[in-house]
Amino acid sequence: MNKKILITGGAGFIGSHLVDLLVKKKFTVTVIDNLSSGNLNNLKDSIKKINFLKIDLSNQKELEKKLKNKSFDYCVHLAALADIVPSITNPDRYFNSNVVGTFNLLQIMRNKNLKKLIYSASSSCYGIPKKYPTSEAAEINPEYPYAITKRIAEELIEHWGKVYKIPYVSLRFFNVYGPRSRTSGTYGAVFGVFLAQKIANKPFTVVGDGNQTRDFTYVSDIVNAIYKSLTSRISNRIINIGSGKTYSINYLVKLLGGKKVTIPKRPGEPKCTFANINLAKKLLKWKPQVSLEVGVKKVLQNIHYWNNAPLWSPSSIKKETKEWFKLLK
Repeated sequence: MNKKILITGGAGFIGSHLVDLLVKKKFTVTVIDNLSSGNLNNLKDSIKKINFLKIDLSNQKELEKKLKNKSFDYCVHLAALADIVPSITNPDRYFNSNVVGTFNLLQIMRNKNLKKLIYSASSSCYGIPKKYPTSEAAEINPEYPYAITKRIAEELIEHWGKVYKIPYVSLRFFNVYGPRSRTSGTYGAVFGVFLAQKIANKPFTVVGDGNQTRDFTYVSDIVNAIYKSLTSRISNRIINIGSGKTYSINYLVKLLGGKKVTIPKRPGEPKCTFANINLAKKLLKWKPQVSLEVGVKKVLQNIHYWNNAPLWSPSSIKKETKEWFKLLK
């Protein structure tokens, strides 16, 4: 089969791991990334074997100019702004990146005769679910701007699939972790926060009592799900991708090893995230391979990656999340 593929956000966390895999699978890879959170160092093993384009998806004219004469068989859309806190303080940036950027990409892909488009959706669209494990049929109830922008983009992809016949698979990821996860200045995912604290020999800042649980999913399992989606005959479906288990933050602290300090519980956060992955198993013949215990060991073996990550303390977190508590109370 022809294997020309466009990957947006390909210099980022998930994207760079996917690029490495697809290069090995002999795909002809083109990467788009504006490098706002991605890093070319993530692509050091593949950069000479791909076509890299520094483009911001929200810049429609530049996007059209750079892609006008290029053809693709597949597209994996990973580019997005992530994290809760900055989306609350700067919702305009998130809408422009996640919604307008997706719209611009879809408009161009309309004319590329794609075999399939894969979208990296977010389990945050479920908000605070009423049932666990949470299936794709659960109520959509985003709690903050990041979540709603990812969901709007997913709706655009569904609609363009229906009207303009772009085959798609939307994968709703649950709590992805692993090497190369973002280490920029915003207060974000628990692994990045904890690993910087471990390097500095500081206590882990645990929200609430630490009994809340998360469906931590290792990045290689996520990448394999994307690959399965690309190569399967399945299209026009929304599919959860998670570990199929849920682990407490206290258990994560135990695996990482270190002391902890508690900070206030935050509004709009679920007590649990826990994916029902029956559809992924059935349709994609996929199942997760990396347990949290093994995944944490892999992360600790690469802990140097977080040497320059921001170090968060209870006081700096309180200041950073002030608007969160004010607006989502």
